[in-house]
Amino acid sequence: MRHLIVGSRRSKLALAQTMEVVSALRRAWPGLMVSVRKFTTTGDRVLDRPLPQIGGKGLFTAELERALLEGEIDFAVHSLKDMPTEFPPGLGLGAIPKRLDVRDAVVSRLGLGLMELPPGATVGTSSLRRAAQVKLARPDLYVEPIRGNVDTRIRKAMSPDGPYDAVILAAAGLIRLGLTGYVTEWLDPMEFLPAPGQGALGLEVREESGLGPILGALRHPPSEATALAERAFQMGLGSNCRVPIAAHAWLDGDRVRMKGLVASPDAAEVIRVEGDADVRDAVGLGRRLAERAMRLGADEILKSVEQQVAEVVG
Repeated sequence: MRHLIVGSRRSKLALAQTMEVVSALRRAWPGLMVSVRKFTTTGDRVLDRPLPQIGGKGLFTAELERALLEGEIDFAVHSLKDMPTEFPPGLGLGAIPKRLDVRDAVVSRLGLGLMELPPGATVGTSSLRRAAQVKLARPDLYVEPIRGNVDTRIRKAMSPDGPYDAVILAAAGLIRLGLTGYVTEWLDPMEFLPAPGQGALGLEVREESGLGPILGALRHPPSEATALAERAFQMGLGSNCRVPIAAHAWLDGDRVRMKGLVASPDAAEVIRVEGDADVRDAVGLGRRLAERAMRLGADEILKSVEQQVAEVVG
């Protein structure tokens, strides 16, 4: 059997995700040898600034993609929401395994959910998408940036003398790390929309690698349909992690339904779109909803946010 080398970030969550994939591959292909090579990405190294000020989604993928292109690894495991919507020449998406929980979750030292937090409470998040939706739901709350791995953010949230009364994290990460006992509220994805691709993993490969049949054993068509619809929405808006964009797609029989949101960070401007299509047209649905959002003024919101971020970075 072939010996594969998979690339992963060094964080506990990234390694948990990678070992989940490795275990699934070994079950699908008994005797397959898989080794893990660990990488530290720019997003892992730069922890003193909010993500939007550092750069786009390549913050967590560029080093692994370089290793792929240079043949140091055979494929890489990413959180799909961290992957750019456009791949470097020669690379592509090999498979999307079964998706985990798409929701966001609240962790609060006060033991409260988002709507229960006292007026003036401080919520920590590194995501402009989450910040905008917190402001939409609770204009009376303060939102402050927070960086670090999942363990670090939970520790900051639970510190009695810390600056945060609550933090918002992806449910999938908490589940994979066995940290769900800290959750004080699971946010409804119909109301608090997740990031495009949240809860899903993406296996990135060289297009000429010939790994299609091997990685294809992990493909989960329902997860692909919903995740790719959301990524098509994101791609249609030309977005990255610098701008507050959210999308949630789900299956309803042979239909895929989706809600999308574009907002300014302070939630002063919000555009919502939704629609449905045959599951075979999931990507087309995402594109059409992005076009509708642009016609409603999303392009002006996105330009404004990008300009604000550029001014801060400059």
